[in-house]
Amino acid sequence: MLGPYKQQYESFKQNPAQFWLEQAKRLPWYKKPEHAYTQDTDGLYHWFDDGQLNTCFLALDQHVIAGFGEQTALIYDSPVTNTQQKYSYYQLQQEVAKFAGVMQSLGVSKGDRVVIYMPMIPQAVIGMLACARLGAIHSVVFGGFAAHELAIRIDDAKPKLILSASCGVEIDSVIEYKPLIDHAIALANHKIDHCVIYQREQVAATLIPLRDINWDEAMQTATAVEPVPVSGSDPLYILYTSGTTGTPKGVVRENGGHGVAMHYSMETVYGMQPGDVFWAASDIGWVVGHSYIVYAPLIYRCTTILYEGKPVRTPDASAFWRVVEQYQVNALFTAPTAFRAIKKEDPNAEGFKQYNTRSLKRIFLAGERLDPPTYSWLKEKTKLPILDHWWQTETGWAIACNPVGIEELVTKPGSSTVPTPGFDVQILNMQGKQCAPNEQGVVAIKLPLPPGCLPTIWQNTARFKTGYLTQYPGYYLSGDGGYIDDDGYLFIMGRTDDVINVAGHRLSTGEMEEIVASHPAVAECAVFGVTDTLKGQLPMAMIVLKNDFTGSPTDVEQALVQTVRNQIGAIACLKTIVSVERLPKTRSGKILRKNLRQLVDGDELQIPSTIDDAGIFEEINQQLTLR
Repeated sequence: MLGPYKQQYESFKQNPAQFWLEQAKRLPWYKKPEHAYTQDTDGLYHWFDDGQLNTCFLALDQHVIAGFGEQTALIYDSPVTNTQQKYSYYQLQQEVAKFAGVMQSLGVSKGDRVVIYMPMIPQAVIGMLACARLGAIHSVVFGGFAAHELAIRIDDAKPKLILSASCGVEIDSVIEYKPLIDHAIALANHKIDHCVIYQREQVAATLIPLRDINWDEAMQTATAVEPVPVSGSDPLYILYTSGTTGTPKGVVRENGGHGVAMHYSMETVYGMQPGDVFWAASDIGWVVGHSYIVYAPLIYRCTTILYEGKPVRTPDASAFWRVVEQYQVNALFTAPTAFRAIKKEDPNAEGFKQYNTRSLKRIFLAGERLDPPTYSWLKEKTKLPILDHWWQTETGWAIACNPVGIEELVTKPGSSTVPTPGFDVQILNMQGKQCAPNEQGVVAIKLPLPPGCLPTIWQNTARFKTGYLTQYPGYYLSGDGGYIDDDGYLFIMGRTDDVINVAGHRLSTGEMEEIVASHPAVAECAVFGVTDTLKGQLPMAMIVLKNDFTGSPTDVEQALVQTVRNQIGAIACLKTIVSVERLPKTRSGKILRKNLRQLVDGDELQIPSTIDDAGIFEEINQQLTLR
């Protein structure tokens, strides 16, 4: 007798097209699709292209029409500015419709691109939804991104308009955006018609006459506009991937498949009900922010939280628990690095004990591998289900999860549980053959990818095919390595370029990280391969110790060398472990192991544009020099 999850997964496997057409029926289309997917002349897949809908209508208008206009749609909480604000579905709909009118008056129409370069404020969400209302294609770029990186994205997307704010507010600084925008526009070959600037009280931006428009002033005379019907295969947004350097790689998301996937995932992956409070503690510049701060919660009629703060230092390590209590959050989704930061500053979770968090049903983690020590700490301290799930910017939603909306499965530390219905996940060896259970290989997804995943790279089909589809024909190459165990559970062991070759033996740095992170003094760590003239590569570890650790770092380093030797064997050769103050990360919390490898090997540092603090490499270099 199959359980509910296996029944639904088998239903998908037997007839993917019918499975997704059934899900599509749950959305309000202007014209319902009659077929699920088609292939274009390049052999690429598009979902529901004979249907017509509008994503902004899905997110706002349908709920107002259904009588839920007074329900809270968006909660804005900004500890860095001491601001809190709530929008009902009706209020948000009115603001979005009017701002869509502002953009329409500036010549923006269906298919035009709009770059959004904003901090975590409600106007950013309003701008995204207003683009969707007009059928325009938005491309969100982190506010505060370097001018050069913004210019590259302007030249790739060729937007008609830029939406921005006068500044971003950090814990201990204010970043003026307007000089960065002006510099980027000067650098870019593509010229912008207009910039709409929201003036924040911390800094007033100087506006250039005729080109720059004051957001609030434009809203005073704006006329609200109705949603514009678009095809299911029309693009909703372009999102440039976090590792972009040089030529940008713009992931495309189409309206129809995205709407269906977002609706399905809120129920299946997160176990939410309409009216619940959902908090994705991320940034709208990342795919998590697009999918689970803005679109999915609103499409599913949940209340979503926009948090302009950090897990620590706004004001302390109890910040997340304060938000949970204050807004009665039912599900919290963030990256493992957020809880590693909390664990480092508050190892005994004293902050958690200060707040009433009974509303919280589950904690979801994604963005990088959830190491078992962080999983165990979080589970022990909160007594809540801790659910790892694995996905990518490219897919837009979870490839593997614990499908709590169908059936809550037993969790296994280190595993993102099972493939989500819609994703035919397979482990392939270097020859493209399926691996046996528990055998590590390349994680691939059999085509077609489900709704919501990228159909291509913006204006670069050749790059999409070369990067994702060519190595294993008929499959999407995830770039991650892992294995599926005897129970069908998927274990992601890290990027395939994080597998190192020691004297002909392929070793997983993820496996070594598990062991290193399990030491009670270690807050977080990174294991990576460095060049060795004799063995090709050798593993090296960098560790960050917990704030309350008072012993000798050298003793911890020596103990870890022995532990890895005991658990993996002498072949692991992990003999160099260095204690550092902090590790280099992207703004989404991914540890930059490749850059650490470049630093130690003396190679040129190819630092991604999304790094949180580029100065950290100089700090680490000084610490290495002092050893």
